Amino acid sequence: MTETKRLVQRSMAFVLAGGRGSRLKELTDRRVKPAVYFGGKARIIDFALSNALNSGIRRISLATQYKAHSLIRHCQRGWNFFQAERNEFLDILPASQRVSEDMWYRGTADAVTQNVDIIDSYGIDYIVILAGDHIYKMDYELMLRQHVEAKADVTVGCLTVDRAEASAFGVMAVDDNGQITSFLEKPADPPAMPGQPDKALASMGIYVFSWKFLRDLLLRDAEDPNSSHDFGNDLIPEIVKNGKAIAHKFDDSCVRNEGAPSYWRDVGTVDAFWSANIDLTNFTPELDLWDKHWPIWTYSEAVPPAKFIHDERDRRGVAISSMVSGGCIISGTEVRNSLLYTNVHTNSYAVLDHAVVLPDVVVNRSARLRNCVIDRGVVVPTGLVVGEDPTEDSKFFRVTEKGTTLITQSMVNKWEAAQ
Repeated sequence: MTETKRLVQRSMAFVLAGGRGSRLKELTDRRVKPAVYFGGKARIIDFALSNALNSGIRRISLATQYKAHSLIRHCQRGWNFFQAERNEFLDILPASQRVSEDMWYRGTADAVTQNVDIIDSYGIDYIVILAGDHIYKMDYELMLRQHVEAKADVTVGCLTVDRAEASAFGVMAVDDNGQITSFLEKPADPPAMPGQPDKALASMGIYVFSWKFLRDLLLRDAEDPNSSHDFGNDLIPEIVKNGKAIAHKFDDSCVRNEGAPSYWRDVGTVDAFWSANIDLTNFTPELDLWDKHWPIWTYSEAVPPAKFIHDERDRRGVAISSMVSGGCIISGTEVRNSLLYTNVHTNSYAVLDHAVVLPDVVVNRSARLRNCVIDRGVVVPTGLVVGEDPTEDSKFFRVTEKGTTLITQSMVNKWEAAQ
């Protein structure tokens, strides 16, 4: 145990959190994908950061680029408990033209390259590269240990997925010892896992390197005019071809209750975001947010408890199979299978059914909202009905192919103007 502790103390996590996440449509018009809300009070970024902290890694850097203000503000408010005198920190590294006045981060690898001198100053031996936009619970300690014991050049975090679905990922072929023999980006015919012809190994975008090895590789890559300066496209295939790349199965380090399936979600579309949030209202959700042994840390806003008022026929403040956050006032509203974030206020005779409602939303009287995501700060007009007629909804709101409706304030304004 002492050896493992020394290993994480010699390591840092570098979180890539600069991508917009354009498939989330208007949800990322004002914020980067890792800053999007999730689970009632957290943000997507909190999962990667919490995993690092819970794994014992207390030196973390966060590379930001696209519309990073809300992400940076969240980290300053919710992740300000590190103590520099104990050699622990969360260091935010915005794209700031440090290399050239006309050069932002050109790719995932370049985001690390442009901060080589800063990472050098940390005095670390190992670096864990993380994507900041996925929902999962994982012990990076176990992946670090495998990397060192295997004497690998890189260890790649891998999901076991159905081979039929693997074409959406970077897919690895491995030998019987777990060494990666090929790395293919979104292949039409994904290679199967040894002994499991219907399964494939997909990259999670999580990598472990020794810093000395990665540093040299990054500097060489930076000089290559034909490189896209990306881990998945350039660096990992290069190591697979000329070095030793090892696959680390997520199942081996996923943090979960005994007997529960491994849980990993890319909430990169409106449908996936809605579904993952609504899943938390299930009787036994696959993602355990109540686990005190592996908590998801976040900014805890000082708000009063949720309040439910009125107890009359058709005007009863009630929530069934739902999650309701602090600061909410459910006034004469029926809430079913829904997730309400902080400071949502609803009014009499309204109905929320399978609704994901982001913070500071006001739902006015007699509104009926089903199978929808409501962006932060929206004021839902009196009598608005969404989720019952997709054709009518699509005139003003975004309706996905699977029937989820996204509501923003600008869309509401257009609806009101047409009334």
